[in-house]
Amino acid sequence: MRNIFYVCFTVLGLVIFQLGVYGQKTAGQLTKSPASQSEELSPDYKTIKATAWNDSTLATGVVWKHYHFSNLFASNQFVNVLDVNLSVAEIAIDIPHVTEGFIKTSQAALDNGATAAINGSYFNTTAGGSTVFFRKNGIIVKNTEEGFTHYRENGAFAITRENSPAIIKRPSSGWESADSETILSSGPLLIYGNEIIEQEQTAFNLNRHPRTAIGITANNHIIAVVVDGRNAQSQGMNIEELSILMKALGCVEALNMDGGGSSTMWINNKGVVNHPSDNKLFDNEGERGVATIITFKGNYHK
Repeated sequence: MRNIFYVCFTVLGLVIFQLGVYGQKTAGQLTKSPASQSEELSPDYKTIKATAWNDSTLATGVVWKHYHFSNLFASNQFVNVLDVNLSVAEIAIDIPHVTEGFIKTSQAALDNGATAAINGSYFNTTAGGSTVFFRKNGIIVKNTEEGFTHYRENGAFAITRENSPAIIKRPSSGWESADSETILSSGPLLIYGNEIIEQEQTAFNLNRHPRTAIGITANNHIIAVVVDGRNAQSQGMNIEELSILMKALGCVEALNMDGGGSSTMWINNKGVVNHPSDNKLFDNEGERGVATIITFKGNYHK
């Protein structure tokens, strides 16, 4: 009888735990993470805040920063950051794309005359083209494919009708009801309302990978980040680590974009500046073709 009671108690405990982790979430809900209450006290948050970044001004209002950490989240991490001041009127933001097949971030950026660029959102790795909701200048390019994982498109990088970039969350009635002229959905949302979001406990979120993210700060800057991964020189980040990084960089809203072998940052006159992982080497040559790219164009510094 004692053994039966112990087994029942254990099973009940597991059920309660599962309800605690999953029971309060639906596809449309966001829950503040316990990490949001403590990240500013964490050693890694403080390390990021205190970092003396290697930085270069690429154009008026566009700064590129990078750093190779030797002990961030107890690991090597190579991080590239674009800091784009949205108060500078001359900066133009675009999302070049292909509806089928693939285009490399570097090629799309060159074709667009960009100052800098990062890869965009998820795509069909066989046929190409986006797999998530994408509306550009009021025209729907792609609806989310049926069965796509809900938390991987619970947010979006958007350009409002007032031509202001924003990070938005998916409306309960779906993306088509969102008001913004341009919407590139992705996910998961990392930070919303200045709070880190609690994530589902999935391999995608818990494992370290190369990551791309984009966020907005309180003082109206875009922060675009690429973290290298899958290499001893840079192990990559899980979603919680990425959230802490974006919070330490000042973001009050932030969104995970497509990562893994897609993660790429390109700079005019420098080329690919991160270390894309597709060729399994820690160099700049492993770039993958994607479907969407986010570009930033400003007045060049000579």
